[in-house]
Amino acid sequence: SFKKTIVFRSGGSLSPCTSGLVGPPGDTLPWNLSKHERRKRKSQDSVLDPAERAVVRVADERDRVQKKTFTKWVNKHLIKVRKHITDLYEDLRDGHNLISLLEVLSGVTLPREKGRMRFHRLQNVQIALDFLKQRQVKLVNIRNDDITDGNPKLTLGLIWTIILHFQISEIYVCGESADLTAKEKLLLWSQQAVEGYPGLRCSNFSSAWSNGRMFNALLHRYRPDLIDMEAVARQSNRENLEQAFEIAESLGVTRLLDAEDVDVPSPDEKSVITYVSSIYDAFPKIPEGGEGISAQEVDQRWSEYQSGFSSLLQWSRQHTALMAKRNFPQNPVELKALYNEYIHFKEAELPAKETEKSHIQHLFKLLEVWIEFGRIKLPQGLHPNELEEEWGRLILEMLEREKALRPTGPCDLMVRSRSSFQRFVSVGIPLTVSVSSAFQDMSRADSGEAVQCETEMVRYLQDCEALIRQIEQDLKILREEKYYQVEQLAFRASCLQEELVSLRLQCSSVYRKGHFSQALGPAGTEPPWQRATDGGLSLGQTLLGGMGAVGAALLRRPMARSQLVAMSSSEDEGSLRFIYELLGWVEETQVSLWHGAEWGADLPSVENNLQEHNTIHTAVEELLSSLQEARSYQVQKRYLTSSV
Repeated sequence: SFKKTIVFRSGGSLSPCTSGLVGPPGDTLPWNLSKHERRKRKSQDSVLDPAERAVVRVADERDRVQKKTFTKWVNKHLIKVRKHITDLYEDLRDGHNLISLLEVLSGVTLPREKGRMRFHRLQNVQIALDFLKQRQVKLVNIRNDDITDGNPKLTLGLIWTIILHFQISEIYVCGESADLTAKEKLLLWSQQAVEGYPGLRCSNFSSAWSNGRMFNALLHRYRPDLIDMEAVARQSNRENLEQAFEIAESLGVTRLLDAEDVDVPSPDEKSVITYVSSIYDAFPKIPEGGEGISAQEVDQRWSEYQSGFSSLLQWSRQHTALMAKRNFPQNPVELKALYNEYIHFKEAELPAKETEKSHIQHLFKLLEVWIEFGRIKLPQGLHPNELEEEWGRLILEMLEREKALRPTGPCDLMVRSRSSFQRFVSVGIPLTVSVSSAFQDMSRADSGEAVQCETEMVRYLQDCEALIRQIEQDLKILREEKYYQVEQLAFRASCLQEELVSLRLQCSSVYRKGHFSQALGPAGTEPPWQRATDGGLSLGQTLLGGMGAVGAALLRRPMARSQLVAMSSSEDEGSLRFIYELLGWVEETQVSLWHGAEWGADLPSVENNLQEHNTIHTAVEELLSSLQEARSYQVQKRYLTSSV
């Protein structure tokens, strides 16, 4: 015999490769022995004791099952690149199928030699081994020539290493410890999946699976609609295994095992692990660090989704019909109540239902993977899109209803009230012009000409009074609606009201001093300031609210404050009228005393004048009392205002 050594370059290094009929020292594998040594080994087998032969048979049977299982596993991935192998030991020797397998599993394109010589085969296998080493995969005593020569043990060992790295190591189990191996993770997942099934305990990946019940329980956890566990308890091992493998295959799990290979006292552990890990890959799982629904709670969460969806859909349809109604009452109070009810629905009830809808949509996303898997059958009309469409119709009807109710809403009242104030503020310039015209009338009257602006002033002041009353009504509504600027608006309204009263009294001072003699009509007719205008109040009634004028008695009594308050729109206006009434009375009295001042020529006339002066003195004392009353009211009002 002879030995030939071939040296080749791989990845920038020189690797020894031994070929020939005789293997390296210490290698006693039959495929590396000479024919003489093989015959010698064969003759020695006949002298092995029964226990040794049993061990050899078990090892050979385990290798046979592993070879069949691993071959199916490799073909499951190679079919993606339209490749197929029939003999695991022979079809991996050239390295091409091995490189293709790694490319499919990793998604990385690898280089390869295209030649068919042994050197090219060794180089391709070495490319595959170097790639695994780069990914931190431990290869124990596996060389390129072992795979090229078709070494069964090392070929099986290489494929098992690839399975561990690319399939089983990716397993995630909720609550796992960081130091668990891939095998321990898969065992923990299996234990959690079959927890609660009577008589089942997953303690290993060999004998615990031989009767097929464990496979059926695993499938039943995820698809209870496909398996009857009571029937599984009555069936034989073969029937259970066949049933589990067929159902798993319908769910996308490649049939890596055969019933006769598992229905033994101790099935091959690596083959069972490979198959169970394939089941794990095909089933939905909770992502690491993310939210999901486990197989145990699918039914509960699905019932929760159905109940919430139906309830929310019914609520949406009911309120869509309610919002579509347009038979509004004509009563403003009822309209306001209806609008407040709508606002409460929009701001309180609707957001809560929006939260429920978001929860329903999120729950559907979690259940969607189970719907795709087939665990849940989604009935027609139960998709979240159906709810979203109905929700859209509700929002549209709400917008239309709000548009219809808005004219009676607080926002429109605010706009209307503010426009009233703007109109009233715009009265400022015409008021100034009117006052100037009134004083021009007074100068004309002094020169003997007729007055011109009396009627216009009456009409204008009447319009202002009507506007003030409208503003007060608007303010009342704004207070009920709790508008945030209502106090500022009310203060502005009171100022305008005082300005109007002041204008009234200024005009009264002009038009009631007796300058209308030229404007009087025929004898016995009323002067213009006493005649009614357009069927309304006379000028005297409009300006003074029923106060006396020049034609009254010379020493008339000032009107009481209570009378003026009763005639005014508010207590403040009545008080202001009262002050101007007192001032007007003083002015009238001064004029009367100035024009009619006499001492008398004889005793009777002197006594008569004295009596008149006593009457005036009594009136002045009453005036002093009235002034004290007015002052007391103003002090009290100022104190209350400062306290607020």
